[in-house]
Amino acid sequence: MQGLVELNVSIFFNLLNFIVIFLLLRHFLFKPVTEHLDARRNKIQSTLDEAEEIREEAGSLKEQYEAKMQNIRDERNEIIQKATRSGEVRKSEIIKEAREEAEKIKVRAEKEMTRERQRMINELKDQTSSIAMLAASKVLEKELDEKSHQNHIQEFINEVGDVKWKN
Repeated sequence: MQGLVELNVSIFFNLLNFIVIFLLLRHFLFKPVTEHLDARRNKIQSTLDEAEEIREEAGSLKEQYEAKMQNIRDERNEIIQKATRSGEVRKSEIIKEAREEAEKIKVRAEKEMTRERQRMINELKDQTSSIAMLAASKVLEKELDEKSHQNHIQEFINEVGDVKWKN
């Protein structure tokens, strides 16, 4: 009976061929491939480590950037507040100066009105006294009778009108 597997010389040579091929493949193929895969694995791992370091550094830089941006915002807000306060102070000063100037103008105008009123009163007194003197001189010049009295009144009115219009 012949079995499925016969022990003979061909099995021995097949086994020897297998071992030789295995050793050759191991030495020339498996070892370089394994070394290449290990090198590749190490390179990938170092790349991942570098990426992690870069990510951590980027996170740190991002935090620094955000802190600087917050500082800039705070400084901007502080500058705006200072400018606003300064503007308010300047506004108050301008309003105060304007009120003081308006008060000065008002006082000057009142003084000018008082002087002008006094000048007009003095002028009116001068005219009144001139008219009274003229009337008195006319009365004293002539004796008063009814007709001459009427003539004197008319003359007086005419002269007063002329004096008034001349001034």
